[in-house]
Amino acid sequence: MTADDLAKLFDAFNRHDIDGVMSFFAETCVFNAVGGPEVYGVRFEGSAAIANAFSGVWKAMPDAHWTHHGHFVHGDRAVSEWTFTGTNADGSRIEAEGCDLFTLSDGRIVLKQAFRKNRPLLPAGA
Repeated sequence: MTADDLAKLFDAFNRHDIDGVMSFFAETCVFNAVGGPEVYGVRFEGSAAIANAFSGVWKAMPDAHWTHHGHFVHGDRAVSEWTFTGTNADGSRIEAEGCDLFTLSDGRIVLKQAFRKNRPLLPAGA
C-alpha cells in the first residue's frame, strides 16, 4: 500500500464506486465510523458490512465528496487527511476536515478509523 494507492481509494470514494473502494480492503476488515455510542464510534466488521455503510453515506448524501485529500504510509500504518462535504435530504450541509488512520496487512486495509471535526451543519442554501 502506497500513498498513491490511498489517493486512488479516495478517487473511488468520490466516484461512489463501491467495488473500487472495497478492492483496497481485506475481507476481514474493520471500520470504526466517525460517530456512535461507543468509545470507537460505530464498528462495522467484514467487507459486506463496510460496503453497506459506505453505500449508505452515498445514499443519504448523493453529493458526498472528499476533497484536499493527502496521504502517507509508514510500515503497516497509514494516514489520510481530507475535507468532507455532503448535503442531507433536508438541504443542510456538512463541510468539515477529517482524517483516517489505517492499519495495513498484505497490501490491504484491515482497520479504518475515521475522525472528523464536530462542526454544526450548515443550513440549506448557505
